[in-house]
Amino acid sequence: MGTKAFLCLKRERKETPISDPRINDRIRVPEVRLVGPGGEQVGVVRVEDALRLAEEAGLDLVEVAPDARPPVAKLMDYGKAKYEAAQKARDARRNQANTQLKEIRFRLKIDDHDFEVKKGHVVRFLNQGDKVKVMIMFRGREQSRPEAGIRLLQRLAEEVGELATVESLPRQDGRNMTMVLAPTRRKSDALTDQRARRQAERDARRQKHEERAQKDAQRKNQS
Repeated sequence: MGTKAFLCLKRERKETPISDPRINDRIRVPEVRLVGPGGEQVGVVRVEDALRLAEEAGLDLVEVAPDARPPVAKLMDYGKAKYEAAQKARDARRNQANTQLKEIRFRLKIDDHDFEVKKGHVVRFLNQGDKVKVMIMFRGREQSRPEAGIRLLQRLAEEVGELATVESLPRQDGRNMTMVLAPTRRKSDALTDQRARRQAERDARRQKHEERAQKDAQRKNQS
């Protein structure tokens, strides 16, 4: 193989990675089981007819199940679908990277006031989109009462049930019992709400300042 041909082949492989599905005229089979853009089943058609339908609709013919017999192909806007998939993957990575694991410690013999204070911290972390590792530290003979620790953690999980799911069930390890709560809202959504709330507070302060300045100006004019 000549150098020029090798470079052309290398460039072609770079432009069409093996992981990408075959689309349009790269689908080299006699017929496909065609799925419409809305998920409707069209049936088994010749690949030429499927390509014609795709062209008439201004869409792409994308092979979504190459190992099926015949292969399954779908009419879709491949560029748009690929972009949306990349956006979702990027958001998922960003959300995963931003999520932190906070830790809150409880005592087994905790009074209602302290429980509510600790629960408030848990709620704040969950509202921020962070996971919470809840830990109970057993003292002395308390280690022989794991069921009391489980009841306390279950109580907490139930009271924050609208904000979190139990990702890791209560588990005892020596003197400690832990449970992990995962927020039901994404970190990115929490950050967006937080920024919007701060902006609203700044706008309110600015409006209040402007109103005060207008009142001062009116008093000066009247005097």
